Amino acid sequence: MNIILLGPPGAGKGTQARIIEKSYGMVQLSTGDMLRAAVAAGSEVGQRAKAVMESGGLVSDEIVIGIISDRIDEPDCAKGFILDGFPRTLGQAAALETLLQSKGIKLDAVIEMRVDDEKLVERITGRYTCGACGEGYHDTFRTPKVEGVCDNCGASDFKRRADDNEETLRARLLAYYKETSPLLGYYFAKDNLVSIDGMAEMSEVTNQLKSILNDGAN
Repeated sequence: MNIILLGPPGAGKGTQARIIEKSYGMVQLSTGDMLRAAVAAGSEVGQRAKAVMESGGLVSDEIVIGIISDRIDEPDCAKGFILDGFPRTLGQAAALETLLQSKGIKLDAVIEMRVDDEKLVERITGRYTCGACGEGYHDTFRTPKVEGVCDNCGASDFKRRADDNEETLRARLLAYYKETSPLLGYYFAKDNLVSIDGMAEMSEVTNQLKSILNDGAN
């Protein structure tokens, strides 16, 4: 199956994509990872991307589509792919549709991870990790059993991401709703859109996704 995960920053798309990847043999396609891999490989489209990035410019949709095109031709995508973080705009969605049609590839589902903005802000701004082992914690939902000591490795060095603050998150949410939320209507009109509760427990979100994938496989 080939799917797109949609949802605002912090909805858990990347986490769920990694779980699906392991469970179904599908490949998670992150545009950032693909760009870096294409540049490192020195492919034609990677060289074009490198030139733009080195000049301080933004990589065009045309280049990104070229990188996606090369990537989904690789053998490990035979069981399907998960697009995480692309498309972000209606123009990108149209370009992706043209690309997939040219390859005879079907887009099976676009899955929206619905969230409550205020609860999402609380979820993201309260999270932190152990600086030694990466174990995750939260100010409200998951604190260490012993204050200031990691349950997993016993370290006492904790870190927060610089962009996990309310001002930055609200700006990212605004950008998402301005640029990306129109995709919901676009894919609904094409009968591809399925919505799930992205605020449920992580295991329940996974179960919702697996139900969609299992139905599509039958």
